[in-house]
Amino acid sequence: MSDPVTTPPVSTDEEVDTSRRKFLTAATAATGAVGAGFTLVPFIASWKPSERARALGAPLEIDVSKIEPGQMITQSWRKQPIYVVRRTPEAVAGLAQHDGGLKDPKSEASDQPTYAKNEQRSIKPEFLVLYAACTHLGCLPKQHFTQGDPTLGPDWPGGFFCPCHGSRFDLAGRVFNGSPASVNLRVPPYKFESDTMLVIGVDATAQGAA
Repeated sequence: MSDPVTTPPVSTDEEVDTSRRKFLTAATAATGAVGAGFTLVPFIASWKPSERARALGAPLEIDVSKIEPGQMITQSWRKQPIYVVRRTPEAVAGLAQHDGGLKDPKSEASDQPTYAKNEQRSIKPEFLVLYAACTHLGCLPKQHFTQGDPTLGPDWPGGFFCPCHGSRFDLAGRVFNGSPASVNLRVPPYKFESDTMLVIGVDATAQGAA
């Protein structure tokens, strides 16, 4: 009788190589799936507008009841600073008294919505809304609301002074003669949702609408 044929045992090295091949195959497949997933996410995300894009165009709501007469607040809309001033009755009444000293008293050459093209340059006389950038080179004019401010002289009616190049504006944002700025401060689109809720970035539907 011949001796039975025996199968030699698989070496340990061969077992290790087989296990490694299986592991590498699985890992490669998994990596490919993950990579495809990461590629797909930005592709899907591109179907929708980004949060940043929505934020840039979103209207800005301001409760103006918190602003005291004679005070100003600074807000940001579309990455641009906005001044909101609550003028006193005396300041509003004084706007008509210095037209002769202004470059564009009727705002004929200046930038504002139709409903703000008036003496007060506003929808509501007490509230002034302006882009806070000098129309000369874009510096931020500072508030000098006190009449006869010693920095600006005894005839100063109250308004804004640009510290960069000396442009002066009244409390309607209108530029005085002798200023480097050639036109009045710009007025953004806005409306009033109610007596106290100002919305910047949405046009009023009609001139003088509240």
